[in-house]
Amino acid sequence: PLSPVGLESGSLLASVASNGKGIAAVATESGGANKFRIDGLPYDDVPVASDLSGPSSAVQGLPVSFSVAPTDIWSKLIVSLPMLYADFVQTFIRAVIPGWISGSLSGCLVALLCDRFAFLRQGLLPLGNLAAALPIVGVAPILVMWFGFDWQSKAAMVVVMTFFPMLVNAVAGLQASGHLERDLMRSYGASWFQTLVKLRLPAAMPFIFNALKINSTLAMIGAIVAEFFGTPSVGMGFRIATEVGRMGLDMVWAEIAVAALVGSAFYGLLVALERWVTFWHPSYRR
Repeated sequence: PLSPVGLESGSLLASVASNGKGIAAVATESGGANKFRIDGLPYDDVPVASDLSGPSSAVQGLPVSFSVAPTDIWSKLIVSLPMLYADFVQTFIRAVIPGWISGSLSGCLVALLCDRFAFLRQGLLPLGNLAAALPIVGVAPILVMWFGFDWQSKAAMVVVMTFFPMLVNAVAGLQASGHLERDLMRSYGASWFQTLVKLRLPAAMPFIFNALKINSTLAMIGAIVAEFFGTPSVGMGFRIATEVGRMGLDMVWAEIAVAALVGSAFYGLLVALERWVTFWHPSYRR
């Protein structure tokens, strides 16, 4: 169906394949115009890229490559600092931090109730496994309809994602103390609350911090994904979705870089806090 016309001595530059009807076009660079014949129809003066070794090329105004140079990302990041800061405040300060605190704290409190009452543990943990399997893209639109388009719906999404990891880890951590230690506390006449504060909670700290570190990454993912389904004209997820539609890939990568830096700093802060709180743990002994 396709036959190149006028294939003088030249260099083969590009080949574009169409899977729909099996049509292939071959572009050649010659002294004259580039001519093609597809299904018997001549196409004259088709522009082709003369240099495909660079980071990007354009054919009829459309980018051939979607790669963005690091210098372009850095320049966009510097120029767009006020916008990036506004997105950071909307996503991280208003949505991630409140949702992370609320989800982790409520999960820890429910874990204490599950430890105190065995029937709660037997009933809630299977529900936790079920909730962990729910897709974010299915829950986020529902929460946006319930709580509105502002940061409240994103914080609710973060609560949903962080509650059950904390619940499961805290319940496991409260069971980490040995029977000999518990028998010793009972022999001293310690109450359930005294045993909890002086023995079981300190023994559960590695599990709790493990859940906090997991939740720090889940919170960022949940807030950014929830912003894809409705948000004011600000936010990391909103900016990424908008700039992808506008082919502003330098801004997309700038937002991704900010999200990665913020998430890494948040995780590192929790690691430092864990080391300070659980200094007694054998893993920190030299």
